[in-house]
Amino acid sequence: MNSRFVNVDGLAFHCLLGDTTSADAETVVLLHGWPQTASCWRDVIPGLYGPDADTQYHVIAPDLRGYGLSDKPTEGYDKRSMSRDILGIMDSFGVDRAHFVGHDRGGRVAHRLALDSPERVSSLAVLDIAPTHAMFTNGRMRTAEGFFHWLLHMQKDLPETLTAGRTAEYLRYFFERWTVRRDRLEPHIDDYVRAFEKPGAMRAGFDDYRATHEDVALDDEDFRAQRKLTVPVLALWGAGGLAANTDITTVWESYTENLDGRPIPDCGHFIPEEAPETLLSALREFWSQSA
Repeated sequence: MNSRFVNVDGLAFHCLLGDTTSADAETVVLLHGWPQTASCWRDVIPGLYGPDADTQYHVIAPDLRGYGLSDKPTEGYDKRSMSRDILGIMDSFGVDRAHFVGHDRGGRVAHRLALDSPERVSSLAVLDIAPTHAMFTNGRMRTAEGFFHWLLHMQKDLPETLTAGRTAEYLRYFFERWTVRRDRLEPHIDDYVRAFEKPGAMRAGFDDYRATHEDVALDDEDFRAQRKLTVPVLALWGAGGLAANTDITTVWESYTENLDGRPIPDCGHFIPEEAPETLLSALREFWSQSA
């Protein structure tokens, strides 16, 4: 596994790469969530391109706009703009089409990309999320309110003020409460804290959430037009994660035409780190059926 910076519309994006020697290998794009970076895929990437992988893939795992080592502009955090970032990254590597796996916020970026540019998407796997539109409409505002951080992060300036000088305490709150297998995540939490202590990083993460109104407006247009995902979709969630008491497949059914889904046992929200082996197995099965 190595890394590289690519430029898209004047912004630098840091990408982790898994480069297989197989000439005809398909590409997988892995998109992380909050409060993390592309390094959350550290245990997944080798299983997709390494010599021990049953089927080898080219792997691209970028730090999203505002995250990790990628640039942190003060605008463009709506999911349409962020999905265009990913298309630009694909173009930089000469990739026309890919399988997408999105965790948390990355799943929302991938969802928008698959709606806007389905010709670039072979399949979509979303990890421990429901569609943004579903969180804020059809009586589910109560669900969104349960995730207090979402509405807090949407406020102008306040979350920066409340978390200033307390990045570690704030982020650890979520890492500690959203996990079942915290032993697998604990060795890496300090790395995430350091990433979010960089200038602009906390603000950029909050800007991601502040784009919710724009994101829901776009989603609502699609929903009213009965525009659904046409690519194969796999929805996975941790049995002990944020959606523990919800059958996420029943939520995604209103947004997709070709859906499979199931919970992952003994797992919280952070699926790529808590259950990488189970995730890899589910993805391989899904991709073989989507071929």
